[in-house]
Amino acid sequence: MLEAHPKETGRGAVTPRGDAYDVLVIGGGINGVGIANDAAGRGLRVLLCEQHDLAAHTSSASSKLIHGGLRYLEHYEFRLVREALGEREVLLHKAPHIIWPLRFVLPHRDHLRPRWMLRAGLFLYDHLNRRTTLAASRALDLNGQGPLQASIRHAFEYSDCWVDDARLVVLNAMQARSLGADIRLRTRCVKARREGEGWQVDLQDAAGAVHTVRARALVNASGPWAARVIERVADNRSPHGVRLVQGSHIVVPRMYPGDQAYILQNSDQRIVFVLPYEERFTLIGTTDREYQGDPSTVHPSEEEESYLIGVVNEHFKRQLRREDICHRYAGVRPLVDDEDANPSAVTRDYTLTVQDAEGQAPLLSVFGGKLTTYRRLAESALERLAPWFKDMGPAWTASHALPGGNFESAAAYLAQLQRQYPWMEQDVLARYVRSYGTLCQSFLRGCNAAEDLGEAFGAGLTEREVKYLREREWAVTSDDVLWRRSKLGLHLTESQKARLATYLGESQTVSS
Repeated sequence: MLEAHPKETGRGAVTPRGDAYDVLVIGGGINGVGIANDAAGRGLRVLLCEQHDLAAHTSSASSKLIHGGLRYLEHYEFRLVREALGEREVLLHKAPHIIWPLRFVLPHRDHLRPRWMLRAGLFLYDHLNRRTTLAASRALDLNGQGPLQASIRHAFEYSDCWVDDARLVVLNAMQARSLGADIRLRTRCVKARREGEGWQVDLQDAAGAVHTVRARALVNASGPWAARVIERVADNRSPHGVRLVQGSHIVVPRMYPGDQAYILQNSDQRIVFVLPYEERFTLIGTTDREYQGDPSTVHPSEEEESYLIGVVNEHFKRQLRREDICHRYAGVRPLVDDEDANPSAVTRDYTLTVQDAEGQAPLLSVFGGKLTTYRRLAESALERLAPWFKDMGPAWTASHALPGGNFESAAAYLAQLQRQYPWMEQDVLARYVRSYGTLCQSFLRGCNAAEDLGEAFGAGLTEREVKYLREREWAVTSDDVLWRRSKLGLHLTESQKARLATYLGESQTVSS
């Protein structure tokens, strides 16, 4: 079991002096909070600003995987795959409540990649980096059994991991805050200018008020907005073109029994994941298409939904229709533009650039990246900033748990909660374990009966939990609660969602 960072107890946490910071991070996605957390744990004064909510866009619109990226081997991205494979083991130990092993079935189809190629790729996948927790790959003889089409007789099975992507972002932000970082959500960076040895940065809050702060270094981790921030906010020229690639997912009622996932090959050389999701559902994705427009307003197209359904129907006995879709979402991946004509072939690796204007205050910008490698990206970012912060502490995140992850096993902790709260339903306690880990004690403490949890909004969501999310996890809206702090939006009825919105003082319609 990994320990928490010593400063998380509140002892020795760094607090900013007035409006002066060492590092100001723009962007509350996984890369931004990862860098803020790492920097705060090294003793730097950190401010993070995000124009919307944590994980409001790309970081909550993923396929929910911590994986090496099996298909990246075809594009010879061995460094990226090796790093990602190593991170699977690190993150499993850092966050056992929100990350857990998942077995993938890769069906073989004669007219696509040959069996020898799949076997060779999986051999590399098993051996490119040290593997201590996850099981190795193996061949399967299906013989027409199971949920796949009877014509699919052979397959391979291998290991990767599942993650609650939005909670991974939130937990990093919480840890950063516990280490002294100033986290400002619904706050937009409107202008940044170099003055003296640092930056003067104008931040606009949700009420429209503008506050000016100072920072020795500026980190641009704004994802799809990275080039825009460099050019319009910091008045610099972007060193890289950013290629926006839309990825869409659909959610349908559970398609098959069992906890295994599927990775489906398609004739266009792309792959589609079919994943067990929230107990009663199946998650299907993703697509790759060029995107033009505002990244905050991206939605799946009918063409993408039809594509995903078509790929699934070629493989599974159960046939899907568009009417089966009960939820859908899309995100925009900001990739470094390498001028490849195929969006699927554009590298998922990350690039870090530092613009320091002949020794002046640095602007570090993040291009690309993926959930799995966020921690290593953050370490690389701090290495790039080291010349300006010679007294900062060493790297630390590999050996410290994220908030709530300090338990030996999920099963043992669930059993402990059942002994503590025997009057609670087991499926609710199980959700607490896989969402909060030990953090759930923050809102369960002192409760001796269901009435102590306050109003019940449905699907096990209670007033106590909602108050905790508002007070400790920055939740403001129903969407924050139902789609980013949890996935209970899939389980509540429309009337229950409306009641929650009323409780939160909302007038707008909740997403579905």
